[in-house]
Formats: sequence, structure tokens, C-alpha cells
Amino acid sequence: MESVLSPARPAEAGQGSPEAAILPGQPGSRPGNYALPQDDPAYRVFLDSLDYLPPEEIARIKRAVFFSDRAHQHQVRLSGEPYITHPLCVAGAIADWRMDADSICAALLHDVLEDTVTQKAELAELFGAGVAELVDGLSKLDRIEFNSHQEAQAENFRKMLLAMARDLRVVLIKLADRHHNLQTMSAVRPDKRRRIAYETMEIYAPIANRLGLNTLFQELQDISFRLIHPARARILAKALQTAYGTRRELFQDILDGITAKMRDAELFAQVSGRTKSLYSIYAKMKEKHQHFSQVRDIYGFRVIVHDIPSCYLALGALHALYKPVQGAFKDYIAIPKANGYQSLHTSLIGPNGSPVEVQIRTEEMHHVAQEGVASHWLYKDAGHSGADLQIRTHKWLHSLLEMQSGDSSEFFENVKIDLFPDEVYVFTPKGRIISLPHGATPVDMAYAIHTDVGNCCYAARINHEPAPLRTELKNGDLVEIITAAHANPNPAWLSYVKSGRARSKIRHFLRTVQNEESATLGERLLEQELQGLGIRQPDIPASAWERLLAMVGSHSIKEIFTDIGLGRRLAAVVARRLLTDDAITVPATPGALIIRGTEGMAIQLARCCQPIPGDPIIGSILSGRGLVVHTHDCPTIRKMRSRQPNKWIDVEWEPSPGSLFDVRIDVRVKSARGILAQIASGINQSGANIENVIMDRDAEKQFILMHFTLQVGSRLHLAQVMRTLRRLPEVIRINRVRPGGEA
Repeated sequence: MESVLSPARPAEAGQGSPEAAILPGQPGSRPGNYALPQDDPAYRVFLDSLDYLPPEEIARIKRAVFFSDRAHQHQVRLSGEPYITHPLCVAGAIADWRMDADSICAALLHDVLEDTVTQKAELAELFGAGVAELVDGLSKLDRIEFNSHQEAQAENFRKMLLAMARDLRVVLIKLADRHHNLQTMSAVRPDKRRRIAYETMEIYAPIANRLGLNTLFQELQDISFRLIHPARARILAKALQTAYGTRRELFQDILDGITAKMRDAELFAQVSGRTKSLYSIYAKMKEKHQHFSQVRDIYGFRVIVHDIPSCYLALGALHALYKPVQGAFKDYIAIPKANGYQSLHTSLIGPNGSPVEVQIRTEEMHHVAQEGVASHWLYKDAGHSGADLQIRTHKWLHSLLEMQSGDSSEFFENVKIDLFPDEVYVFTPKGRIISLPHGATPVDMAYAIHTDVGNCCYAARINHEPAPLRTELKNGDLVEIITAAHANPNPAWLSYVKSGRARSKIRHFLRTVQNEESATLGERLLEQELQGLGIRQPDIPASAWERLLAMVGSHSIKEIFTDIGLGRRLAAVVARRLLTDDAITVPATPGALIIRGTEGMAIQLARCCQPIPGDPIIGSILSGRGLVVHTHDCPTIRKMRSRQPNKWIDVEWEPSPGSLFDVRIDVRVKSARGILAQIASGINQSGANIENVIMDRDAEKQFILMHFTLQVGSRLHLAQVMRTLRRLPEVIRINRVRPGGEA
């Protein structure tokens, strides 16, 4: 928890049986300024809010109040208030959602594991295993050392989300805790206040939105905005108050007009108007670079009717009253948002051309829109929407488990992407609706359908037309994913996918493939090194491998091979550690490593010199990248070879690689009709492929410089292509290009 504590003395856990002192203030409870008397107003209000629970559960909650008060007896908040006021307010919020007794007890005890000497087993014994698990899920990993605040934040966030996946009540208590902490930030130093507010805006507010807790979502945003930009918030709030005074008459006219129209249409409807939240107005001003006076739609209107057919009748009546804005209608009833939100949204042109935004929904939809998953507990008699939303939310939370990787920061990044609030809704050819983040591509959709579909995706059709995989999808698009057994994820996909699931699955596949390829390369490098020492790998005894594994802290021989292939270990060092002193002979000159150039990510052809078969080559072992192959005369590596000679190995091409490699050539030709077709025909006759061509014409339009990226099989093949082109009378000069760039 981000508890707002003063520097506390060592806390004492509650001693004695809770049955011995059921209520604070009774004989036997501890004396002092921190005791919570029975007649405390906040305590009485809290107890009154529990009237929906049976007496035995209320008695257990009273024991939890006493235990929490006693456990935190030496702690006060920075405001000077007794610490018990904080868990009491958090539990009060949970009770307002009419949640069960375990949730309320966990809210009262949510800080005792983290801030006191209380143990989980003690909570389980006194209040039940369910309460202990909830409190444990809410506790930070304060006993683990992290390298940075960001790493600690990422790992704590991971633990909280995993606890959420097991029990949804964890996140509701956490959000209530964060909400109260934000409301009581006045005594916290400004830098910490802003950090907590930024974290709330980045993580907790989006989680509240994703769970459909709209009221809490807006309050978290507004309070955080006031803490991050207090001056801007004050000025904007004052401008909003003034604007309401000047536009009050217009606001009332629109409200009366909508009410009268609903009555004329014989629809029983509750019509209300509201001011948009402070932060939403600020965000709109910032996004559209507008002054406050230019923001006209600062008010919204809501129409609540009895049933779904009445929603559409109300929509027709409104469109008859005011002209609708073209393309500004959204039907979230037919296609609900992922967080369960349902409403009709329409934008109208009201009196004097003023924009009017209206939401139309049923009473049940309104409950879900305001309280999201909490509506399951609040409105159990309102139908099945709350339960359905809980099921969908659990599915989303469990999908987070699939995003896990060894790196907490990567998991944190993927989940933040997944919390992006805007969504698009697209259709499969069979009519299934899929919700994706704004800006999503066919690759995101492929992974949303199934991991195997994403891994084998190689093309897409959008609305029956072929489209690139990087195309951004729009609402209502019909998307067909085309797969092939030989297709694999492309690292370039990471630059444009938007969903956390797609990003996680692509990284997992690439990491797995890279490790497999790196292990193969590492084994070949070690074998080459051992041969240079006059030893064959099969001759090394198992005891030598066991000694090496213990020495370097690896779990398997394959892990050592992978580290060598990725450049994390040097093959020469590993080879010598495998051999005893007596077994080491005078090293012979090791032979060159034979490569095909198509091994995969473990062996990369440098972009700075683009080596092709036939070029003299040399390899560099780079940590995390494996073996990078350059030409001998590559200017990029001259200084590197002299500074780090031990990282370079001799490499040779396999005699017949049997693949095509990218190479660039420049061709200067006379300007003539059909010259590009002639050049392309010559390249085609030579058996090469054209990957790309760019043409530059000189100022006098007499000559054209053509920049080709070709695919050739070898240096001899390239020479054949160039000879063919030189025979054309229009060709003036042709040369191979060594592109600059990062090695």
C-alpha cells in the first residue's frame, strides 16, 4: 500500500484473543490517544453501513476493527490522525459497494502484514484463510531488494495483478485504498505526492476504467490532476464555475427540451445533465490545443429509460428534436465495451449551434456504467449483467497470466498497453466481434483469436481487400487473417502492434527461437574451440560438465551453449574451464566457423557492409546479439578489431548456401523511354530478384540514378548481374553500394 505514515516506531501486533476484547473502547483494550471509542462518529457511521450483513459477520468485522487499531497503535498518519482512520475509510468504501464480510475485514487489515509485525498465519487463525489471502495479495514485496523504484513498482504491480486473477476483490480493495490515500495527500511532501498521482493516472485509474468503475475512475483522474497540476486545476475549476453561470440558461433550455420530447414520445425517462469531469476537459483542451473558451461541449446529458427498445425510441425522438452530427453515433448496447459498459451515444446540434452529447441507457446499464464489477454486489436484483461482467473481467485477468515473462518491467509495459482506454470493434468472417485497442492491426487481431493464428499469420484481408499487416483497423472492419504453416512472427511486428497480448506472444516466440538458434551456434563455437585445443566434445567426461555448471551457476549444458551463442560467454574461456590443467595441450590454430547466413537470429549479417557468399568475412561475438558477420574490409569494424581482438573469430561461407541475400547497387543510365523496364529485364534474366528501387533524375533530366536492392545468391551471382547490365548501351556506370549504418 502507499500508506501515508509518519516515521513509525516498531509496530506491535494485536496481542491476545480478539474474543477477549471484541470492541475498541471496552475494558481490556489498550489505553491512549489511538484507541477508537465506541461513540466515535466515523466508527458509528461505518457500523451503520453494515446493516445488510448478518449479526455474526458484523461481530467478526468489529473484531477486525479492534485488531487493526491495536496493530497500528504506534503509527499515525502524516496529518497527525490515528492510523486506524485510514483502514476504516477504505473498509467504508468497500461496505458502500455492499461487499462480503471477508472483503471488509481485509480492507480493515490491508496494511498489517506490511507495516506491523503481524504474520499471515495469525490473520488466518483469527479471521479465516480467505481474509489472510486477500491481505497477502494487497501487501507489497517489501522484503525483497530491488535495483530501482521502477523495478520494485513493476514487481509489486505483477503481484497485485496475479492476486487479482485469483480473487477480483483484491483490486477493489486496492482501488479504494488508493482513492483514500489520494484524498489525504496534503501532509505528504510535494515530490512524493506527484509521484503517487502520476502512478495513479498511469495505472490505477485505467484499471478502474477497465473494470467499469466509472465514478471512481473519474475521481482518481480529477484528484491526481489537482495534485500534479494544482494551479491549472484551480484556474480551470474557476473557469468552469464561471461558464456554468453564463451558460446556465442554455443548459436548462436543452434539459427542458429533452424532457418535453421524451414526454411527447410517451417515454417514461429520467433526464439529467452534468458537467464533464475537470480532467476530461483538460485532456480535450490539451489534445486539440484549445483554450477553455473554445471548448463548447463541457456539459453532457443522460436519458435513462425502462428497457432496450425504449433506448432506440428515445434516440429517434432526440434526432427529431435536434439534428444529429454525421458519424458521431455509437451503439454500445449492441456491441458493449470490454468493461461491460452499455449505452447509446449521440452528438446533436443544439440551440445556437451548440454541441449536445447525450447518453441513453436503461437503469441496469446505468448501474453497471457507474460501478462496473462492483455492481455485482450492489445490485444483485438488477439481472445478470453484474455476474456476466465479473466473468468477462476474470477472463481478462487470467489473460494477463499469459503475458508473464521473466522480466517484470516487460510484463508491466504489456499490461499498461492493454489498459489503453480507447477500443475498436472488428468482425471475423464468421461474424464474431473482437475488441482491440485503438490503433490495433491485423496482427493484434490474429493473436486475439489464438496464439497459433498469430504465430502463423502472414497476410490479411480487410473488408475483402488485401491489406498490409501494419494497417490500423477501424470500427466495423471485417478482417480475415491468412495463415501459412511456414510463417513465423517478424521482429518488425513489435514496432506497430498495440495489444499487450500480441507484444508478449511475439517476444516470447522470438526469445524462444533465438535461444534455440543461439544454443546451436554456441555448441558449434565451443566445438570449434575444443578442436583447436585437440579435444573432441564427446571425449569430455560428465564430471567436467558438472564441475563447470556448479562453477558458473548454470542449470544445464544447453544454457551454457545459449550463453556462448548470445555472446554472454566466450567459447575459449568455457573450453579451458572444461579441461583440467594436465589435459590442456598447446593450442592449435582453430579452423574457421562455417556459416550459411540463414541460420536465423543467432547469426546476423551486418547491415553496414551487407556481406554475401564469396565476400571474405569475419565474425564478432556481441553480448545479447550472438554472432554478427562483417566483410573483412568493412570500415565500421576497423577500430573495433584492434580494441577487442578476442571477440573476433574467422568465419567462412558454406560452399553452396542455396539462399538469396540482400545487396545494394547503383546504376547510372541515360534518360530514355522504358529504361527501367530494360534494366529490370536484365536483372530478371540474370536470376536475381528486385526487392526495392528508388530513382533520382538530374536537374537537366539527361541522366537517371537508380538505387536497387537486389537478392542474389553469391558474389559471383552479383558479378554476373552487373556484367549483364553493363552490356546495355544506356548504362553509364554501375557499382555495389556499402550502406552506412549500425553494425
